[in-house]
Amino acid sequence: MEGSTLIIIAVASIFVLLFLVMRTKLHAFVALLLVSLLLGIAAGMPLGDVIQSIQNGMGGTLGFVAVVVGLGAMFGKMLEVSGGAERLAATLIAKFGEEKAPWALGVTGFIVAIPVFFDVGFIILVPIVYSLAKKTGKSLLHYGIPLLAGLAVTHSFIPPTPGPIAVAELVGAELGWVILFGVLAGIPSMILAGPLFGRFIGKRIHLTIPDYMDIKEQEYDKELPSFGMIISLILIPLVLILFNTLSAVVLEEGNQIREILTFLGHPFVALTIATILTFFFLGTRRGYSRQEVQDIATKALEPAGIIILVTGAGGVFKQVLIDSGVGDVLGEMMGDSALPPIVLAFLIASAVRVAQGSATVSMVTAAGLIAPLLEITGTTGPALGLIVIAIAAGATVLSHVNDSGFWLVNRYFGMSVKDTLKSWTMMETIIGLTGFVVVLILSFFIT
Repeated sequence: MEGSTLIIIAVASIFVLLFLVMRTKLHAFVALLLVSLLLGIAAGMPLGDVIQSIQNGMGGTLGFVAVVVGLGAMFGKMLEVSGGAERLAATLIAKFGEEKAPWALGVTGFIVAIPVFFDVGFIILVPIVYSLAKKTGKSLLHYGIPLLAGLAVTHSFIPPTPGPIAVAELVGAELGWVILFGVLAGIPSMILAGPLFGRFIGKRIHLTIPDYMDIKEQEYDKELPSFGMIISLILIPLVLILFNTLSAVVLEEGNQIREILTFLGHPFVALTIATILTFFFLGTRRGYSRQEVQDIATKALEPAGIIILVTGAGGVFKQVLIDSGVGDVLGEMMGDSALPPIVLAFLIASAVRVAQGSATVSMVTAAGLIAPLLEITGTTGPALGLIVIAIAAGATVLSHVNDSGFWLVNRYFGMSVKDTLKSWTMMETIIGLTGFVVVLILSFFIT
């Protein structure tokens, strides 16, 4: 089949995907599978090969993603149930002082969202925002935007959150580089979009606690875990994964220390260690029975299952693109563009994000489309980590009425749609643009 025809098929498949998700409200998992089937058939693949591509794409992706996301979800659930998030917030606010509470909330969100899903972290910590706003008389946005920015930055940029995990697997990036660049891009993004923008927008939009929100601070029947313990548990997998990546750069192949660090720093091992330690230190050691810990872990897998399946379907879409030949033609076409891959990755993710709303779907779709180009250009190593963050940044910008996060914030802060666009949407856009600028600058020094 001619290259021009394959390009038309690829473009049409994207529009069909957007139509199914936006107009028919078909679940993203089913929509991605259906579009992958139609893409393979339209591209002239034998029907048996289409089925095989779906199987290979799903299995190849989930072989990694399912384990990492599943372990991360259980780790995060134990942190949530134990009150670890509240301990982090309370300690940091006490350290920073009430005057600098927005900075404390930004840092809290940044740390908490590493193991805890964005919406869960927000719902857990929003009573602290209410309490501070009520006490000081300042706008909810003065405290809420920094918290949201911290949560959103880590949710988008730093594994083991599902988005960057999925993109890293689809483009073949090492998680150590993704973590490193995610932190480098995330810190300035959190500062600009959080405390600084929060102070600016809080003076212009004064919000008080909505009348319909009668949320009481969570009460726990056990003493909250220590700040040091929570920080240590969160850092363990990140440090192990980073050591794995750095050992490959510093130590020669065959070095025994490198082999040990490579084993311990593999995401499977690092997260298994962290999760088991969490079960012990936040679970059984604090009075939970083994059955209670098991029930908490099982409960954690319910929301994780949806994310895992959507990511797997993204892997299917990528595999069908490659096996049908569409990916090669698409990669060559993008390779002829004057724009570098990192810019194309950001723009593709941004376009899908604006069109259909879901950050996860935007990430996996952009990763599937950009992956063939990366193979053609021979992009490897640290450069792939930069591509992951560029895609994550693009999938963060311009959140609006088709994004569930938009309405979550709208409801909890009692805002009009106009004010939500001025605050939440602008915050998300600052995060995405700042993150992209950072990795774009880094790309001039890293190849």
